[in-house]
Amino acid sequence: MKATPVFPRITRLCPALPLVAALAWFAAPAAGVTAKPAATPPSATPQARIDGAVFGALQRLGIRPAVVCPDEVFVRRVYLDAIGTLPAAQEVRAFLEDRSPGKRDALIDRLLARDEFADYWAMRWCDLLRVKSEFPINLWPNAVQAYHRWIRTCVKENMPYDRFARELLTANGSNFRTPQVNFYRAVQSKTPKTLAQTVALTFMGTRVEGWPEARLAGLAAFFSQVGYKTTSEWKEEIIYFDAASTNAQMSAVFPDGTPVEFTPDQDPREVFADWLLAPRNPWFARAIANRAWAWFMGHGIVDEPDDIRPDNPPVNPELLALLEREVVMGRYDLKRLFQMILKSKTYQLSCIPGSDNPAAERNFAFYPVRRLDAEVLIDALNQITGSTEKYTSSIPEPFSFIPENQRTITLADGSISSPFLSLYGRSARDTGLASERNHDPTASQRLHLLNSSHIQRKLEQGGKLLALIRQPAAKPRDTVDALYLTILSRYPTADELATLTAYRQTVAEGWRVAQDVAWALINTAEFQYRH
Repeated sequence: MKATPVFPRITRLCPALPLVAALAWFAAPAAGVTAKPAATPPSATPQARIDGAVFGALQRLGIRPAVVCPDEVFVRRVYLDAIGTLPAAQEVRAFLEDRSPGKRDALIDRLLARDEFADYWAMRWCDLLRVKSEFPINLWPNAVQAYHRWIRTCVKENMPYDRFARELLTANGSNFRTPQVNFYRAVQSKTPKTLAQTVALTFMGTRVEGWPEARLAGLAAFFSQVGYKTTSEWKEEIIYFDAASTNAQMSAVFPDGTPVEFTPDQDPREVFADWLLAPRNPWFARAIANRAWAWFMGHGIVDEPDDIRPDNPPVNPELLALLEREVVMGRYDLKRLFQMILKSKTYQLSCIPGSDNPAAERNFAFYPVRRLDAEVLIDALNQITGSTEKYTSSIPEPFSFIPENQRTITLADGSISSPFLSLYGRSARDTGLASERNHDPTASQRLHLLNSSHIQRKLEQGGKLLALIRQPAAKPRDTVDALYLTILSRYPTADELATLTAYRQTVAEGWRVAQDVAWALINTAEFQYRH
């Protein structure tokens, strides 16, 4: 049966455009900006060395990179990628009117200092660390809240990544009062092999399922003395080094094949952490460098970012080695790593390919078009309309009901959800794998934005949108500009203005036109995707 759009009057204004057509206006480069490969001197900035590694590889492959994206594209992209939040209309205006040559770098620095940065990247780390109250992780709400607060504080205070990892690997104490110990509880079984698998996936970007049994057993030995005991407090659990579990000298084998022995009073987790976090370790810095690149560029230098193994080589070994060195030289400062990537010309390339070579995307010759995360998309819709969302847990526990005005990227618990988040592929947080987050578009998603009462209520009742479209304006163009800046982070094109002018002549109420325009814009690929 053919669906009838909620706002049928404007159907012809917003057909289901192919993605390339919807983004075609981005093809024009910023004035005077090119992306020609060039030799990079050793004294160049880290971001220039990144570009040298990427463009040098493209030149060898005969692939022409895309041009650098214009300011209208960059401002929206960097807000979404850095803080998971759309820029406000006034922020877009201010950036587009700014004529200073360093405004992009300055904007990146400001965004990484905002509270939303901590909110968004805490959400990312909660996916990786499986922060979830209910089955199959079963952290329980008190522990989830404590764990999330600790993670967000680490992000906000920019705790060095090696210290972050060490605290997770070696902590002892109550899951309520020492949040780091929840790393050893957020697993589907608490056997040494499962803990070893979790450690390797999280901090080495490696899946151990294919390892020889002896190699896996050697790693698992480091986690064979992790003890668990309950207390009289509801759902509290103590995680500790169980020295009493053995009275003999123990041995284990590092993933590089080096055997090690330790006495019964030595916590083997600390021995492993010392090995893992050593500057020359072949896995630790490489894994986070590759993961960070994938977060911003859509796929890893080794892809998938949690599948580093000898028979899955990096597409650009020079780039991966460079980022790995920068992580170590920067003392594991992840904010510095993010700045390097965001300030690179590679990150700022247009999403319109400069070459039809099929290897262009895999070699980072253009910015990859990706659908917004489920949490980011619903927050964007709420931000635009001034509406709220209702979240619940299917298995109610204390603290499982969330205020409707809370932003989705701030939700601590993977068990707290909504029909929209489920529909749009939010991470289940069951395994810590990047592939748990599903960005594949579906017909149901398309119909939901086009034709659901959920979206209709936001557009018809959202206070912010109603105030915008009903406020007196000197001329209709002011309202149209405000809508485009609010929803798409740009001004309308001449062709779009002509279409809107023609449409306005067929509808009596000007505010109805504006409401229809808002509906049309949120149903474009331009709104629903990072580009």
